[in-house]
Amino acid sequence: TVLVLGGTRDFFSNGIHLNVIDAADDPGAESWANINAMDDLVEAVLSTTDRLVVSALGGNAAAGGAMLALAADEVWCRSGVVLNPHYRLMGLYGSEYWTYTLPRRVGAEAADRLTQEALPVSASAGLRLGLVDRLVECCPQDFPGEVTRSAVRLAKFSGMQERIAAKKQTRERDESVRPLSLYREAELSVMLRTFSDPDAPYHALRRAFVRKQPPAKTPSHLVRAGATGR
Repeated sequence: TVLVLGGTRDFFSNGIHLNVIDAADDPGAESWANINAMDDLVEAVLSTTDRLVVSALGGNAAAGGAMLALAADEVWCRSGVVLNPHYRLMGLYGSEYWTYTLPRRVGAEAADRLTQEALPVSASAGLRLGLVDRLVECCPQDFPGEVTRSAVRLAKFSGMQERIAAKKQTRERDESVRPLSLYREAELSVMLRTFSDPDAPYHALRRAFVRKQPPAKTPSHLVRAGATGR
């Protein structure tokens, strides 16, 4: 009745694999393949209605990896974790159904602020915002054991079947209002334009990030945000 994503002591996920993408013969096409694979995974999480899904973050999560975590019913975070729930510093609009999951958790105004300001969020701040449901106070090596024990307790919760039934009803209601496919289509339409444009800031920012170099110049969208890199 409980499915746990992550649960190890290391970083959770940073989304699409920039190193693999940059090494590809066609980075734009590889970016497109990566983002669709991430979307397939997040869709599978969001569509799981026969059990509760927990994201257990023993390490940092960023961009699409952070949005993957938010697709779960509960997010458990080790207290030392840092979240970066945004894509802006890599010149991307983002996908992974973030336009559905992020406002659902923090509200539209906070979602806009988080994605536009592109600032890191501590685990405790994430708890206050609604990004995180539970802080796990332990050292990194103890995190897997703590998660396992907590997941067993959650699975034995007497109201589990009622929670699962309510989750299924909510998913069906949300789907009737706006299907997940429409969120994906809208997000990917922006991403495809970025991946297909060799002059898009994303490509230069990705290359600089992979090579651990500063970008040749700060893109205009980052100048306006007051940021200079990732």
